[in-house]
Amino acid sequence: MEESPVVMYGEAEGMVQSLKSFPLRDTGSGGWFKQHEYIEKLNMQAILNASTGQEEIIKDLLVTHCKIPILIHQLISIEVWKLKVFPVLCQLQDFQPNSTFPLYMVIHHEATIINLLETVFYHKEVCESAEDLVLDLIDYCHRKLTMLVSKGSSGELPSQDRMMANVFSDVSTLEELKQQSEALEFDIALKCLSVLRYITDHTDSLALSVTTRLLNTHNLPCVLVELLQNCPWSQRNKGQLQKYENGRWLLVPAEDQHKMTKLDGQVWIALYNLLLRPECQQKYNIDNFTKGQLLKLCSFLTEVLVDQLPNLVELQRFLSHLSVSEPAPPKKELILEQVPEVWDSIIRENSGKWKAIAKHQVKHAFSPSEEDLRHQAQRWAQTYNMDVMETLVPDKPKCGACGAEASKRCSRCQSEWYCDRQCQVKHWQKHKKACDLVSEATKKLKDMKYQQ
Repeated sequence: MEESPVVMYGEAEGMVQSLKSFPLRDTGSGGWFKQHEYIEKLNMQAILNASTGQEEIIKDLLVTHCKIPILIHQLISIEVWKLKVFPVLCQLQDFQPNSTFPLYMVIHHEATIINLLETVFYHKEVCESAEDLVLDLIDYCHRKLTMLVSKGSSGELPSQDRMMANVFSDVSTLEELKQQSEALEFDIALKCLSVLRYITDHTDSLALSVTTRLLNTHNLPCVLVELLQNCPWSQRNKGQLQKYENGRWLLVPAEDQHKMTKLDGQVWIALYNLLLRPECQQKYNIDNFTKGQLLKLCSFLTEVLVDQLPNLVELQRFLSHLSVSEPAPPKKELILEQVPEVWDSIIRENSGKWKAIAKHQVKHAFSPSEEDLRHQAQRWAQTYNMDVMETLVPDKPKCGACGAEASKRCSRCQSEWYCDRQCQVKHWQKHKKACDLVSEATKKLKDMKYQQ
């Protein structure tokens, strides 16, 4: 049975056509938040289409209206905001927000965009439509992967069906917001891994500077070797193996411990593309250091692994040949290479203005009144339709109080889950304000629909 759409085609087309780049100073403004809501809905619709095998209308609209570069620009803009403005904003002594909801939405915006790009970048026409900004996206993803290699795994992310209750709550402090931001960074980096893998699928139809940047500027194969060695999406907890999937750590049964996960597969496919595709082999300068790093892959290429991804036999042959050959001398070529510009241009335009931007945003964006907060709650209750979210996040919900598997939902707001009545009572004081806001917003939406 076909799932009900998050947005209808005409509505989605209007949303896509309206997408534009915002200056860093306008992050969190009314127009910015309206666009954020659009992107959230487009992201949910894109996931729904892809997961149910429907026509991928969001992908088609983004390509037709040339909006992939806009998404990449806004992705990097929020990255800069989080690095340069958010820390300054948290240090302002007079900033005591009555809700961290608007701030969380800005922080979450980066995760939403990379999630949307991960969903659509599987298709060659999307990679091509990124045009010159595909280089900026490669740099962005490389920054996230090097962070992942250096920091390793992170804690479990807040589940989507608990997000609304958390962000409307007045007990969420700026310090807790920083922790949520760090947890999101882990998930963002894993999505960047998938985006890079999809780019490597299409190097034959992209500019030569893309291949050069992947292989020689960033030496991505060596970064991927480090990821396989560290395997940040796998950990042992009290002697039991856990692997990270769909935003949470899951216990792996003994019989599945050698089974390749989606993330493992993304790394191996990217390595296969970068080392064996003809256009990549012609460009890759393999010196003694790189040779040593690549040969570390041999210990991972077990019979069990190759049985799951048979194409890796060719990679085994490549590594066997590499082990007995001398690295070729560096190629001397005169190349006029395109360079990414988004990160540098945003930094250059706003250098020395970080504190002024933070103060402006505190005054105009991140200190909403109770009435403004209620209006925001109403809009987001509509955006995060819980019935739709359950189709996108099929994992069983967790108790808001103790974290155990939950089967009972708060009857008022429908956005928080509990394992039993005792946990619900215990959690009520923390949940009360969020519950009031969300349930009131939901009631208003129902009244509006009834009147129509």
